[in-house]
Amino acid sequence: MACKVLVVCGSPVVASADLLRGLAGECDHVVAVDRGLDALLGAGLGCDVYVGDADTVSDTGRALVDAAEAFEVERHDPYKDYTDLALALDSVRRRWPGAEVVATCATGGRPDMALSVTGLLAGYDDAPIWIAEDKVVARILHTGESWTIEGAEGKTFSIIAIAPRTVVSEHGLEWELDHSPLGLLADTGISNVVRKTAKIQVHQGIAIGFLYREGFIGTVG
Repeated sequence: MACKVLVVCGSPVVASADLLRGLAGECDHVVAVDRGLDALLGAGLGCDVYVGDADTVSDTGRALVDAAEAFEVERHDPYKDYTDLALALDSVRRRWPGAEVVATCATGGRPDMALSVTGLLAGYDDAPIWIAEDKVVARILHTGESWTIEGAEGKTFSIIAIAPRTVVSEHGLEWELDHSPLGLLADTGISNVVRKTAKIQVHQGIAIGFLYREGFIGTVG
């Protein structure tokens, strides 16, 4: 059976300690991506593997990386062609083929990095891939994949196409779609409302769905 891997990214905006502890408890392995090690340490957690160039991790974290006693280290030269997250995903593929991935501490800080993170995670099509933050959980859906959402009545849901020629269906929401095309990064699927058990399907292309943990927070334009 494939395992589940928590990838703690190096965003300067980190997840809460409670969320990190909950996610770590649900996953079989934990990978720290550069400054993501500090987020784990702040929550009283460790990791199985550290991946990065150690350019943003704290002095305390760097000392642990240098000692390399409690976890494995894949340290890279800062003058590299790939981001630390790209290298971390490669590490997951090598170590745990077919693993489900949950990424956190991934969406805060710089908007350019947030777009890059989305693109990198979208390229991981080995198994289901999630983004979990304190206010939102997201799922990247490739062709033929679906997401069933239960117990989220009244909560905000958005879906955005992140590949050309994406076609989706949404049922159980205020505004439903049936084999409807979504323009690349278009706003067609923004700020919907979950009304009952919902099912989101991607028939073609790639989309990212966002379920906000609080109640409805927007309107459909």
